[in-house]
Amino acid sequence: METKEDSLLSDRLGEARTKFVGGLNINSQPTVFDSKYGSRQVLDLLSEKWTALVLYALAFGVKRHGELKREIKGISQKMLTRTLRNLERDGLVKRTVYHVVPPRVEYALTPLGETFSELLKDICTWAETHFAEIEDARVAYDHKAKAVGS
Repeated sequence: METKEDSLLSDRLGEARTKFVGGLNINSQPTVFDSKYGSRQVLDLLSEKWTALVLYALAFGVKRHGELKREIKGISQKMLTRTLRNLERDGLVKRTVYHVVPPRVEYALTPLGETFSELLKDICTWAETHFAEIEDARVAYDHKAKAVGS
């Protein structure tokens, strides 16, 4: 039996469906395919190179800047700082400064950031589980492309 909440959610999902004709959005509802809508801006943030890795590292607990830098191989101090600031600005990460000598700063996920962490953990697990298949597909593709180009 459908509850009132289920019905409301179903109506909202139905309203949010977008129809495309000749590549044009003929529905006025917001869509992630349109760069002017907030949901697209959120996806842009989440798809930045270092964002997912920083959020994933913080999904396992509070970290200091140096801990994050050591854990996320290849990220520069500048990019880590920029990514943390962006995530703090967007409400996904909380920065806590302790007024001690030497100063100590810790980063943690906010409740909003935590809502994304379970999904992110699943995505990272999927990536680790299927990496070999993706590598095999790349090798097969490159071999095929090389044979066609010869």
